[in-house]
Formats: sequence, structure tokens, C-alpha cells
Amino acid sequence: MVPQSTETDQTGQTDETVDSLVLDLLEWVGGDARPYGEVMEAWRTSCPRLPVWEEANRRGFLARREDPGRGPLVAVSPAGRAHLHHRRPPASA
Repeated sequence: MVPQSTETDQTGQTDETVDSLVLDLLEWVGGDARPYGEVMEAWRTSCPRLPVWEEANRRGFLARREDPGRGPLVAVSPAGRAHLHHRRPPASA
């Protein structure tokens, strides 16, 4: 089971904007790990209404690791890949 957001907006509906942006983040990180600094520069926000990085981490969709040659890296976790595949299946070739 893929965790779903329980955060709601003022109308009581799930915040689809944040979920869509989390999917965008997962697609952007892609199949190869990216440097942590690059991810933070592109995706960290101080806007409390768009907690994309925080939400992706809260759901366990991102994994961080240290690479001796590259430094800290961010990759899509197995849970993140499953969520992305479920919500945005790859296009048929």
C-alpha cells in the first residue's frame, strides 16, 4: 500500500497541488541519484503551502546517502518509485 497524504486544505480536500508537485520531484530526481545541494536548490521552499521536499520525505519517497566521490546524494526510494509508477505509469513505447 502506497501512503497517501492526509493533509487537507481549508475546504477539507486533499491538497492535490502538493501531491502533483511531489510526483514532479520524483520524476526530476529520476532513476539516478542527484547531489543533495542540487536538489535543495531546485526544490526547497519556505512556503508553508508548498512543502514538496518535506512531504516527499515524510512519505518516505526519497532516500539520502553519502557517496565518497560525490558527497551527499538524494535518490527516489523504492516506495517513491512505486508511488510514481502507480500515479504516473510510464508511457507505452
